[in-house]
Amino acid sequence: MKIKSQWLNGLAGLTAASLLRRWMSTIDCKVAYYDPIVDPAGADYSGHKLFVFWHEYIAFPITLRGNCNTSILLSQHRDADILARASHHLGFRHVRGSTFQGATQALRQLIRLSKESNLAWGCDGPRGPRRVMGQGPIYLSSKLRMPLVLMGYGYDRPWRINSWDRFAIPRPGSRGRSVWSPAITIPPNLDRDGLEHYRLQAEQLLNRLTSEAEAWAEAGTPKIDQRTMRSQHALSLPLRLHRPHGIAAPHAAAFARPPQTAPLTTADA
Repeated sequence: MKIKSQWLNGLAGLTAASLLRRWMSTIDCKVAYYDPIVDPAGADYSGHKLFVFWHEYIAFPITLRGNCNTSILLSQHRDADILARASHHLGFRHVRGSTFQGATQALRQLIRLSKESNLAWGCDGPRGPRRVMGQGPIYLSSKLRMPLVLMGYGYDRPWRINSWDRFAIPRPGSRGRSVWSPAITIPPNLDRDGLEHYRLQAEQLLNRLTSEAEAWAEAGTPKIDQRTMRSQHALSLPLRLHRPHGIAAPHAAAFARPPQTAPLTTADA
């Protein structure tokens, strides 16, 4: 019975990946960057970065930024089994774990994978609260000295699931928009107060980017230097990793400097 369940999960994952790819292909997806070199699909991309977004929009990055040498953190809950297999077929490695289960093992895997790939994190998952960032991404960025990139996403009047994150489903043929931060340096060796300071600043910026992307998607007006987002490759079976394309910043982000704590700064590419 267990083997049958695994087989069904595998088939469901492949089916979900195919449906996601087809569904998102109907969406007019555009992106605006603070700095285009942070896009792992860009010709000028270098190094490894930690990409962070809200869980409700996870379908956007996993469909359009697979096959970019990225490992994504997913929960160990059974509900994430199909998502894990779908992300595999869409071109991601995945790590299973969360604050509630498997956190230590997941952290070790992320640290190991950071030496050879980017990392990605739906930073309010797996149980919320919605749009509240945990300290995990800040801790990992600080420990690994890996620049943080915040990714705000939005759809035009999406359908919403009645879940903790109000998971967003774009309407076929509608607009999808994304606004990405520049690479942000988190200082090393932060204490508890330092982690909380940068967590709060990153959370505020990610909420601002998300609000901007949502307003942009709803308005349908163009941005200067906006670019079209496209998926990188066909479904991967088995998984194939590629390192391949990357609007000038809509506006720069400012961060207040607390006592004895350095501000968030843009990392050198």
